[in-house]
Amino acid sequence: MRTVTHVLAEGASAGGGRQSDIFDPNNGGIQGKVDLGDADVLQTAVDAALAAQPAWAATNPQKRARVMFRFKELVEAHMDELAELLSREHGKVIADSKGDVQRGLEVIEFCCGIPHVLKGEYTQGAGPGIDVYSMRQPIGIGAGITPFNFPAMIPMWMFGPAIATGNAFILKPSERDPSVPVRLVELMLEAGLPEGILQCLHGDKEMVDAILDHPAIGGISFVGSSDIAHYVYQRGVAAGKRVQAMGGAKNHGIVLPDADMDQVVNDLSGAAFGSAGERCMALPVVVPVGEDTADRLREKMIPAIEALRVGVSTDEEAHYGPVVNPAHKERVEGWIQKGVDEGAELVVDGRGFSLQGHEDGCFIGPSLFDKVTTDMESYKEEIFGPVLQIVRAQNFEEALSLPSQHQYGNGVAIFTRNGHAAREFASRVNVGMVGINVPIPVPVAYHSFGGWKRSAFGDTNQHGMEGVKFWTKVKTITQRWPDGTADGGNKDAFVIPTMG
Repeated sequence: MRTVTHVLAEGASAGGGRQSDIFDPNNGGIQGKVDLGDADVLQTAVDAALAAQPAWAATNPQKRARVMFRFKELVEAHMDELAELLSREHGKVIADSKGDVQRGLEVIEFCCGIPHVLKGEYTQGAGPGIDVYSMRQPIGIGAGITPFNFPAMIPMWMFGPAIATGNAFILKPSERDPSVPVRLVELMLEAGLPEGILQCLHGDKEMVDAILDHPAIGGISFVGSSDIAHYVYQRGVAAGKRVQAMGGAKNHGIVLPDADMDQVVNDLSGAAFGSAGERCMALPVVVPVGEDTADRLREKMIPAIEALRVGVSTDEEAHYGPVVNPAHKERVEGWIQKGVDEGAELVVDGRGFSLQGHEDGCFIGPSLFDKVTTDMESYKEEIFGPVLQIVRAQNFEEALSLPSQHQYGNGVAIFTRNGHAAREFASRVNVGMVGINVPIPVPVAYHSFGGWKRSAFGDTNQHGMEGVKFWTKVKTITQRWPDGTADGGNKDAFVIPTMG
């Protein structure tokens, strides 16, 4: 049985300690172990980062970009290996795993242009003989705490901008599927990154708390559930760090009567059930406007769901694979039962799904609820599984209010042919990311990713220029070169300077 361990700077010792199981989602068994670190392991990593970061920060941005270029080439060359490793531990199908890697790689591509985005501002002649300019400098050491559902994409979203801007970075991935993050760190080192600039530590709450409390770590990026995101934000900020903490979601898809219903059903099938619903940008709630729209949607949605193929992660014909482990399967099925108990109509029940030869696997068939109401806990909370809920709205204003008033505000989509309605919706909805006929509105890498309300804590989003701002601090310089003609004893020197 293989063991996944930490990736520390050369010569550093991780020491012994506790371990956690790595499950095989396709058969429900244990396929490996991962070492769990503690504060001593973290200190080893911090010491290496402190030693390496000043020289890396002093490396010119173009040379740092060249490392990013080489890393990009290596990831592309190892795409099949990374996707197979990801699917083996997470359970998502190979094509989806490749998408996971590719979306992270797009942020690396953005980081290849880091010399341009790090350019400061300059004002000549801001005052008599005075020039003012600014520069962006790294914060020092950053840390990323990443979730199980995107073990390639989200680490690259974090360590790409952090490293490109001159920081050292400590990655703490999910212990559920740790192998791909480890491999990414190895490839970054192979690309020429100096030892100590990127390290990977594994652990549970003990390691997370050590990261949050360590005085040498200046910034923390987190993605996970909202309760934990809030905890990370509060504890990190209390320790004097800058923190961006992305939480849960309950994304809504609004369907207006004029929408292309065939396209909506196709989009919903992928957005609600792809990756077994284990996406913070999944679309688990659909809001048809009007009873006729709801009835037409339901009528078309049932056969579309019945046509979905659930299979092992290596099945090229499967639409989605198993959930990540037995505990998560039990949790999702518990939410399905909760919906039934609350009075929602379970139109398609995905519980009890069994795959021949993989009877103990963590598979859940697609489920569809209708007539879900806003007072139900199964509507209020994130299920994070292959479950789609229909919440019927009578008009546009009611449909607009549902995502706007929900505790989460990550993403939302509207399906319509009406440009005015789409524009009105995008302007007024109280949600951070909006799709117009786009079911999963994850922005491209040179824009930024971030939700509102309990979906995000902190003031800065992920990747794009927001990521650059998060991992750097601005220094502003006001300079004057005297010409040697000034009189001594000038009383003006005692007055706050102005640029007049």
